[in-house]
Amino acid sequence: MAYSKKTTSSLLAITPLDIFLGGILGLGTIIWISRQFRSSSFKYDNSNSKPDNQKTAVNTGPERNFVKLMKQQNRQVIFFYGSQTGTAEDYASRLAKECSQKYGVSAMTADIELYDMTYLDAVPSDNLVVFVMATYGEGEPTDNAVEFWELFNGEEPEFSESTTLENLKYIVFGLGNKTYEHYNAVARVLDTRLSELGAKRIGERGEGDDDASLEEDFLAWQENMWPHFCNALGVDESNAQSGPRQVMFGVEELDAVDKTSLFLGELGEWKNPEQLHQTVVYDAKHPYQAPISLSRDLFNESDDRHCLHLEIDLSKSNLTYQTGDHIAIWPTNNEVEVERFGSILGLSDKLDTAIMVEALDSAASKKHPFPVPTTYRALFRHYLDICAPASRQTLMSLVEYAPTESSKETLRQLATDKDVYRIKVGEAMRNLAEVLELCQDDDEGTATKMSSGFFSTVPFDLIVESLSRLQPRYYSISSSASTSPKSVAVTAVTLAYQPTKEEDRTVYGVNTNYLWRIHAPEDNSIPAYDLNGPRDTLKNQKIPVHIRRSQFKLPRNTKLPVIMVGPGTGVAPFRGFVQERVYQKQQGKEVGPTVLFYGCRRSDQDFLYKDEWPQLFKDLGEESRIITAFSRETEQKVYVQHRLKEHGEKMWEYMEQGALLYVCGDAKNMARDVNQTFVSFAIEFGGKTEQQAQDYVKNLRTSGRYQEDVWS
Repeated sequence: MAYSKKTTSSLLAITPLDIFLGGILGLGTIIWISRQFRSSSFKYDNSNSKPDNQKTAVNTGPERNFVKLMKQQNRQVIFFYGSQTGTAEDYASRLAKECSQKYGVSAMTADIELYDMTYLDAVPSDNLVVFVMATYGEGEPTDNAVEFWELFNGEEPEFSESTTLENLKYIVFGLGNKTYEHYNAVARVLDTRLSELGAKRIGERGEGDDDASLEEDFLAWQENMWPHFCNALGVDESNAQSGPRQVMFGVEELDAVDKTSLFLGELGEWKNPEQLHQTVVYDAKHPYQAPISLSRDLFNESDDRHCLHLEIDLSKSNLTYQTGDHIAIWPTNNEVEVERFGSILGLSDKLDTAIMVEALDSAASKKHPFPVPTTYRALFRHYLDICAPASRQTLMSLVEYAPTESSKETLRQLATDKDVYRIKVGEAMRNLAEVLELCQDDDEGTATKMSSGFFSTVPFDLIVESLSRLQPRYYSISSSASTSPKSVAVTAVTLAYQPTKEEDRTVYGVNTNYLWRIHAPEDNSIPAYDLNGPRDTLKNQKIPVHIRRSQFKLPRNTKLPVIMVGPGTGVAPFRGFVQERVYQKQQGKEVGPTVLFYGCRRSDQDFLYKDEWPQLFKDLGEESRIITAFSRETEQKVYVQHRLKEHGEKMWEYMEQGALLYVCGDAKNMARDVNQTFVSFAIEFGGKTEQQAQDYVKNLRTSGRYQEDVWS
């Protein structure tokens, strides 16, 4: 039954209050967990009944008052980072290093969640605060910047002694992706709020685009930023000099070590998981070793393409999720790359040697960049992102350690010539070890490609400094929390591709191929992985996971129509949504029309969950349906936006009844085309002008009626 205009107003009950409450719940949960973690970092030994002022600090976290810490450490500049994947942290560290080494200004880097940002008003006017902030998802802060974001988005932020920041001088660089609607929103909003509060920005705000070349954007901004930086601090830029490299990490090989104390890939408190599962809050700092209860390939008759459906068992943990949330899976690097790094650095014979790594800067937020003591093998396998493309700045730092003149010249050219770098490293997706192999190939008279130890001259602390931490991969949960509260479904296509036509060379997605190897351990067409995990803790198909809250949620008012657009694996959260709507109807609730636009190549090969949809939509009723687009079955390719347009009049009717619009999948092309299709509905069926239609759709986004879970 179609809704009449009369019933529309009564059903349009997803007010700003609904959205506000949903947002507060998600952010509040994250903030509560982070506060619990921080408060647990400050513990005291009271066993000897000492007076309060004589208690011995045990496992104390960093000084929360960063201004006090800067004064104690004689630091003039602090580089805060809000980082989701480690890139913003890397950039902050690189800036701090150049600040100290090249300009002689004492600096420190800081994880923004570890410090009390209400002390910003106490920063002396001759000091400088630099924010390197990534934007996550749809204009959201990274997980470690949530509390900071809450402070600055309050109507009247309260600082330690003032409500203004008139003494503060700051610099901002943002990391974002232009394929997203809210490009670099965190950096932009932060810059605006700081200015409104009286702070003075030094130089131009920097913005990096990960869809193009984030690294090149960062380098170009950095070059223009330093003169303003020097002027603000009264530094004579003409005296800038390279000087000797400042060592950031101490690395020590351990002759004798208790093997039970070694970290072999554990991420947090993994030693006794069966005893811990009732008390530990499992999160990014303490992933849960979850059993995979089911895995199957959803693609039919395909040898080179696979789509895994995994069901992950949370029943023996305290983890919970809501329909629409994400699950984070911690990956393992493949053995080919582990051996490659070991070989090129001359470590093949000592991969299992125990090492201690610690930051040499006494003010560093993290004394150890990963759990230690550990081994070279565990480092390459579990802790460092050895598969990421090498940056130009990293390559330049290695030039002086190249063993021959030819290899030095090759590295220097890759580091300084943007076009050569783009072709041989950026577009080719070569990691650091592969680039070093290139230098070996180009050196006439040198041994074969895999000669061990060709770059053994590189200090290992520089490798630690140059490579990011291996980060979890996030997947939209493809199950309903109501029907499967203790089992999380994941839908993931394995990634393997040849980046350039000129080379017969395959790049393998780190995590999806790890998951495929768990599913099909006998498949030798992809690199091998260590599937047992540290101390065999991941045997029998277990993976480390945690849950991350999402704002991608169904309306509380079940009567509202729902329009979902999700081609390929973009259908993942909508499987959970449809299951949830069926459950709601089975509970006696009135459920509005539920329409899913789904697209793939062929109906007989990659139609995900093909056998499930008929019954699910039958249970929802005649107004609910799945509308498909199979791009390879017609002369002209048909995509979801084409099918959406074919049903435009009906979709506009639902939109006028208060429908919520959901889009999941490719941000660069599909999501933009779908957005424009909805704009065209407002013009064709709503009688609006182009500008009015654009504003209409923009208002849908602002009010929470148009939601995206997209990636590029």
